[in-house]
Amino acid sequence: MSISARKARRSAATSAVAAASFLLLAGAGILAAPSAYAGVPGGTSAVDRNSDFNGDGYTDVLTGVPDGTVDGKEGAGYVTVQYGAPNGIGTDTTVPRGKVQLVSQSTKGVPGTSETGDRFGQAVASGDLDGDGYDDAVVGTPGEDEGTVEDAGRVTVLYGSKEGLGVERTATVAATKPAQGARFGLAVAAARFTGDIDADQMVVLDQKTGLNVYTYHAGVLRQVGTPQSTGHRLQAAYLTTGDYDRNGFADLVVSGYSPDDDYSKGWSAYYAGGTQGLDYRRDLHGGLGTASGDINGDGYDDLVVGQLSGVDETVTDPNASGGVVGVYYGGHDGPAGTGGSAAPQWWSQNSPGVPGAGEPHDSWGNDLSVADVDGDGYADVAVGAPGEDADGEAGAGAVSLMRGAQTGLTATGAQYFDQNTPGIPGTAEAGDEWGAQVRLVDTDGDGRAELVAGAPEENAGDGAVWLLPASGKGLLADGSRSYGAAALGGNAHGAHFGSVIDE
Repeated sequence: MSISARKARRSAATSAVAAASFLLLAGAGILAAPSAYAGVPGGTSAVDRNSDFNGDGYTDVLTGVPDGTVDGKEGAGYVTVQYGAPNGIGTDTTVPRGKVQLVSQSTKGVPGTSETGDRFGQAVASGDLDGDGYDDAVVGTPGEDEGTVEDAGRVTVLYGSKEGLGVERTATVAATKPAQGARFGLAVAAARFTGDIDADQMVVLDQKTGLNVYTYHAGVLRQVGTPQSTGHRLQAAYLTTGDYDRNGFADLVVSGYSPDDDYSKGWSAYYAGGTQGLDYRRDLHGGLGTASGDINGDGYDDLVVGQLSGVDETVTDPNASGGVVGVYYGGHDGPAGTGGSAAPQWWSQNSPGVPGAGEPHDSWGNDLSVADVDGDGYADVAVGAPGEDADGEAGAGAVSLMRGAQTGLTATGAQYFDQNTPGIPGTAEAGDEWGAQVRLVDTDGDGRAELVAGAPEENAGDGAVWLLPASGKGLLADGSRSYGAAALGGNAHGAHFGSVIDE
């Protein structure tokens, strides 16, 4: 089965784009998951970058495994949690690092029942939804049936506590009027968008009548937007949050490709947070892989977007068929291009100083993550390229790291890794899609973010994840390790582990 066909089949974090099956970026399938940021326990910041379910100050890693088999039910899905600790996250239940947890709808206390095709964990996010100082896990199950209504979708909340995520107290959220094929929960996020700054709100997408955006807080589900009404119908939508205007409220960006452009252009709808809630402001060029963070250290979050190729009229490199990455810098009016222009600052593998070369189907920018790797106070950008060839192996995949600086994103000190990089476990093989998911996360609390990189097609579709340590000079291949679903207690066969990782 081709890479694009697999993505159209799974479409993990977003609505599927069957008509655009030629897109490596399409559908989020195994290649990308919606981004979301959690609140610091006891903190009041609108958008904080940790996911701390047990409130110990160490960031935890939440991974969705929607293709996982549970109780013999293929595609029932499960999630894993790896808890941060002074020596980092555990990558094996037998290794004395941070503890590991696995949760499914077969776990006692979790609402629902594990059924074939439910896809529990197709979308994951974290945030402190009840304001108790512990982050909570938000799990989308878009394949869930509601009574006789097939694929209506559902979202489950697992609440955090001193012991971590528990099942003694959970919540389940479904659409007020479930609809067949709506896939409520196909993407989720959580942040403090409005009002009560002591608790986060949840954002949920479905595709009941196109793409719909809902907020959920204190038992109230409210539709706040339909991005297709902004002039570009979005499919394959992704979510990221950031305080781009530094007003103390989180903002939301919904990104994807538009069929109005024959799926050739990425678009993002920017919703500003404020006292009255999320408010649509404008469309932005670029979509799909998205992430947020303060790259230039000015106190405003910046928005990073990926796009399949240089077909957009704003892209300065029309030959960048391997993918481009755009940066919108935050400011008083929210994310904007350099000098306040409508176009972002575009980068490709053809840009000076960027490792590699742009080639068709590289999908450079398919997934993105933003955090400070070297501890210099500027957020860096990890760029996944799951279609990149490695030593002649087509689609083996690679990851680049671009650096943050006072002047913004820079290629100075950029790094490049694939499975054939000395020190990284394994061997680059055709179709592994290494880098399909990337996350920069500081799990050991040293102020430097390590890289978590997924290869969902590793080991004939079982999937695996790699952890690269960080240093004052950047990411390190030496000391890196890899692990699969089985090491965390899950059924690994055909699980495509590494296809969904919470940002």
